[in-house]
Amino acid sequence: MSSQPSTGTGELSAAERAFYSRQLIMPEMGYEAQLALKRARVVVLGAGGLGAPALLYLAGAGVGQIVVVDDDFVDASNLHRQVIHTHARVGNSKAESAAESLRSLNPFVEVVPVRERLTEANVDELLSGADLVLDGSDNFESRYVVSAAAARAGIAHVWAAILGFDAQLSVFWAGRGPVYEDLYPHAPAAGSVPSCSTAGVVGAMA
Repeated sequence: MSSQPSTGTGELSAAERAFYSRQLIMPEMGYEAQLALKRARVVVLGAGGLGAPALLYLAGAGVGQIVVVDDDFVDASNLHRQVIHTHARVGNSKAESAAESLRSLNPFVEVVPVRERLTEANVDELLSGADLVLDGSDNFESRYVVSAAAARAGIAHVWAAILGFDAQLSVFWAGRGPVYEDLYPHAPAAGSVPSCSTAGVVGAMA
């Protein structure tokens, strides 16, 4: 897997300038900021309810390389909140389905689908060269693994969780502020926290 964006070099083409025109005209953005986005690499853990809208907007914004890490498959019960997938893709890899949607939305970005579960063994490689990691995972093991890896890499770690009508969101950045373990030093006991499959979730919360 490439650790650097192949599409994130050079200048903006005429087609890219047209695509990003509403951002380029903003004085707070402009050409150099759009180039910075083009050269950026963002890793998104999970192409589920949390990852789905984030991935779409990262691609729309023009992030040059987006890595989608998910070993799960699209289920019909996902679709009310995992808006990056379609009914026709039920049973398909979530990482591949997300990549297909992102490429259709913005052909100027590089999407790298990773059909693996994030683990201690692969996390450092997956985050290599990343500017940011978004954690949309649905299990505590992955949350602690990615938090520690983001701290080692010195990159910002965006985390969120939803359940029922409730949502939580935070940005962690080791050396600049608290990390996930400062908020949650220990994982809860197995079975003590319900999941969306058992307690439900309002799709729009994502």
